[in-house]
Amino acid sequence: MEFVDRKKEFARLQKALQRENPQFIAVYGRRRIGKSTLIKRVMDFSRGDIYFLADRTSEPSQRQLFSATVDMSIEGFSMASYPTWESLLVSLNRALDHRITVCLDEFPYLVKSCPALPSILQKLLDEKKLKFDLIICGSSQQMMQGFILDNKEPLYGRADEIMKMQPIGPSFVCQALHCDAEQAVREYAVWGGIPRYWVLRENYDSLHDAIENLLLTSEGTLYEEPSKLLYDEMRDTVQASSILSFIGNGANKLSEIASRAEKQATDITPQLSRLKELGFIKKEIPFGESEKKSKRGLYHISDPLLRFHYRYVLPYRSLIELGNSHAVLSVLEKTENDYTSQVWEELCRNHISTHGFDNVVYQAASRWWGSYYDEGKEQYIPAELDVVAESFDGKHLFLGECKWQNGNQLIDAKEELERLQTIAGGLPFAKDHTVHYALFLRESPKHPDVAKIFYPSDVLS
Repeated sequence: MEFVDRKKEFARLQKALQRENPQFIAVYGRRRIGKSTLIKRVMDFSRGDIYFLADRTSEPSQRQLFSATVDMSIEGFSMASYPTWESLLVSLNRALDHRITVCLDEFPYLVKSCPALPSILQKLLDEKKLKFDLIICGSSQQMMQGFILDNKEPLYGRADEIMKMQPIGPSFVCQALHCDAEQAVREYAVWGGIPRYWVLRENYDSLHDAIENLLLTSEGTLYEEPSKLLYDEMRDTVQASSILSFIGNGANKLSEIASRAEKQATDITPQLSRLKELGFIKKEIPFGESEKKSKRGLYHISDPLLRFHYRYVLPYRSLIELGNSHAVLSVLEKTENDYTSQVWEELCRNHISTHGFDNVVYQAASRWWGSYYDEGKEQYIPAELDVVAESFDGKHLFLGECKWQNGNQLIDAKEELERLQTIAGGLPFAKDHTVHYALFLRESPKHPDVAKIFYPSDVLS
């Protein structure tokens, strides 16, 4: 698969490494997000740059492996014995006659085997005598943040650049997997924006074929991926996995999650907060309400692969272990449109937030649920709105409806627009606003000319 996106990250790293003095750079983000690939593309191995991928072996083993890696750039370097990391790094520095870049990938593994390593690096950095740029990289977001952002840690305040890698945007799925926008939405609903998942997906002829071989078989490369993601970040993976399982199977309120966990809400709140910080879940609040004050918040799994795992893999694990993946695929086929529609709604909200509408720039779009007042019926009627956003100047309000209809379902755009207009007429927060309407549809509807319509190709543009 070709290297897509990451232009900003690449330029940022490249610019840092071109500065006059050697730099100390920290790069972190969840596993398989493309940290190592990006770093290796920025490094120049023809001039002797050193990339070292740590493992879980002992400290002496790590030092020997590192010196052997250095030997590929500085012949004979590994013939000497280095009893400490300090002696090893000082010797490397002395041996250099020109500036290079050294990357210590999976840095948390090195620290586990040698807890004094951050203090050693602190000393070397503070002396300002290093001849090489130093990049530390790791998949454990919690540990990496601790090393560089905790004011009690030796490396706090030393980094010249701190880069947290984020998933790649959905618009690049088309380019990476060579598919149209509609198929890209389906793909993104499973793999999200993690490039390594895209590489694995590319090995199969169809989405369902990839799902069956990567996720719905005990030998699949991504079958245990959620457990590994959680293990990277926390000690108590059992409770975290249980909470994700409850959320993935429809327990979205705090009270519902606590009830299924047979715990008090206060007991699981810290774990929910941690999962939210890591980007695994999100708390959704109805438009117009304060996150701190609202009691109607709903928790959802935000990471697509985790969402898929806790919806289709974990509940059917017994079938999968017996080799009956076809039964699980049958369940997926019956519910796939409903599953994909959740992701489609999120993509549509993101589109309005980033692109605006009718030359109006909007704040972050969200969903709304509650009741509106119907003057004709003289009563409050429950309703939901898929996309709601207010302009930054407070003068405009955007309302949108999202439909990921199947091939046999023909949406009537006129009816959907009239429904939005009726709801808007009974919403207090819509008053004193110029209201804009749009539909987000998978396929062309009846009466397409009555409303502004966004299709997958528009949303992923």
